[in-house]
Order: sequence, then C-alpha cells, then structure tokens
Amino acid sequence: MSPNPRKRPAPEALIAGLVVVILAALVIAVFLTGWGSSLYPPDAVTQQGRDVRGLYDIVFAFGLAIFILVEGLIVWSVLRYRRRPTDSDLPTQTHGNNIAEVIWTVIPTAIVLFLFVISWQTLNKVDAVSARPDIRIHAIAGQFQWQFEYLDQDGKKVATQLTPAYDTATGAGGMAVPVGRSVQVTLDSPDVIHAFYVPRFLFKRDVVPGQTNTFEFTVDASEAGQVFRGQCAELCGTGHRLMLFSVIALSPTAYDAWLNALIEKSNATPAPLPSGTVLNVTAEGIKFDTTTLDVPADSPFAIAFTNKDPAGVTHDIDIRDSNGTVVANEDTINGGTTTNYTINPLPAGTYTFFCSIHSNMTGTLTVK
Repeated sequence: MSPNPRKRPAPEALIAGLVVVILAALVIAVFLTGWGSSLYPPDAVTQQGRDVRGLYDIVFAFGLAIFILVEGLIVWSVLRYRRRPTDSDLPTQTHGNNIAEVIWTVIPTAIVLFLFVISWQTLNKVDAVSARPDIRIHAIAGQFQWQFEYLDQDGKKVATQLTPAYDTATGAGGMAVPVGRSVQVTLDSPDVIHAFYVPRFLFKRDVVPGQTNTFEFTVDASEAGQVFRGQCAELCGTGHRLMLFSVIALSPTAYDAWLNALIEKSNATPAPLPSGTVLNVTAEGIKFDTTTLDVPADSPFAIAFTNKDPAGVTHDIDIRDSNGTVVANEDTINGGTTTNYTINPLPAGTYTFFCSIHSNMTGTLTVK
C-alpha cells in the first residue's frame, strides 16, 4: 500500500509562515520609511483629536492583524491543498465543524462588540459640550466665505471676523483661538450644506441650513503660534474652492490682545465719504444693482456699498484693470451692513469691478 502523499511532511506550512513574516516585515517597513503616512491621520493637536486618533489606532491594528492572518491562510491553503501530479482522487471532504463554526462566529462577534463599545465612548467624548466654555464662536458658512462671530459668555456678539485663508504677511484672516482653553463653536448656514473641517483636529462637522450644530475643542498648549489649515469639505457650489480658512493658535495673552483689537475694529464707524465722486452700489440677491459705473480719471473717488443680502452672505467690490491686475482690493462686508470704500486715482481706461466671493457679480467701470 503506497503512503498517502498528504500525510508526509511538507514544507507548505513553512512557506506560509515565511509569507506571513514577509507581509508583516513589509508593513513595518512601509511605516518606518514613511511610505504609509497616507494610511494614517496627521498628528492631532486637540484633546478630542487624540481621542479619535486612539480609536483609529485600535481599529487599524485589528484590521492589520486580520489582513495578515487572512492573507497567510490563503497562501497556506493554496500551497497545502494544491493539486499535485500524483493526485488522482479528491481529498477527504469535511462537511461541518462545530468547533470551527463557533470560533469564526464568537471571535468576530466579540471584536465587533468591543469596537462598538470603544467607538461609542470616543463619540461621547468628542461630542461632549460644556455649559460654560471658555470661548464661544459662532461660525457662519455662506457661499463662499466663512464668518466667525466672537460671543461673550451670555451669547452676545462682541466682534466679527470675515475671513479668507490666513495671510502670513499681513496677519489678516483666520479664526484665532487660545491654546489650553475650551472653545465651543456653533455652526450655521444661510444657504446650502457646508462642512467645517480641520485635518489636524481629526474632525469634520456638517453645516446644515436650518440646523445649528455645536462642537467643542481644546488646542494643546504646546501648539501656541501654529496655524492650522481648514476648509469646507462639502461641494457647495462654483466657489467651493474659495471656502478656506485657518485656525490660529495663540497663547492666552496674545489671544486676548488679538480679540480686543478685533472688537475695536468691529465697533469702528465706516470711513467718511470724501469730497468728489461718490458711487452708490447695492448688492442684493447675489448680484449688483448696476453693471456700469463711470468716474473721472486721475481723481480719487468713493463707493458707498450696501449689502442687502441676509447675514452670512458676504460681498465686496474689488477692481481689476484690463490686464487682470487687481488695483483695488477691498474688505468684504456681511449681509445687512454698509461700508464706504475709498479708491485711489485711476488712469483713463476700462476696468472691471467684481465681488471676490461670487464670480457672477461683475460690472464695467469706465474711467475717463
């Protein structure tokens, strides 16, 4: 009687084990060399972000272990039970195995329950908000700009920041927050769905019209002086790419000085209109009330600008020449407010006036 070839010692198990070791080594090498950084979120800069990162680490570890185990078993099965030239009969067939079925039912169930519990705990931590946070900010996301209103402890607005992305040269723009203090942000939208997303916070929260969403975070004290990129993470229209902002982490002393300066700026009265040519322009319904303006050449002039759109819908009036160079870059104003722009003398020619937030709001300025 010839020996059963399936019972003789075979190197398949050794080969499968070697494959598992190689897979594990490759995974380790990927992370040690930095190639796997895209698989991992960036370093968290808030307590809430570290909670999210901790959850991610646990889920990733389970996923990696299961990947290596499954791939190793697949390789071992392919090698161990491949058909050989001497095989003429089917191997012994096994129908049902109570122990195996219990194992592959109980273990995945236990893993899922464990992940459910730790996910629930992390979600409760990240979503927790206090009754009296140190700082209150009301963020309004409107097509296509962010507006940050700073509130006192009673919820009364004390200052407003209409923000582009942070300008490192001028220090303008951005949402400043103090490190080491709890910051509570309420989110509202006057138009469509937007999203508040800061990658280093490991956090995203939708901004839904008709619904106020609230979250809270505390930036680590060691991050004072850092600037974190933020953006709208929901496709919200043709100007979606413009909805960038920055979170500026300041020391408590620097933040207090920054906020006092912003309050003073917010309470300042509009600049008086100069003598000479004054143009009156109104924005309403995401359009200007006129598309043609005329002013004399080589003389300063002013634009009395009124924004009649709802709060949260911001506009401005900028001017560019025929070469596309912006010759007047003015501040945006919130819906329901007015301002006066003073424009330096321009040489004769044809210019374009436009809203930097809404590409459809344009007109022709003739200087003669």
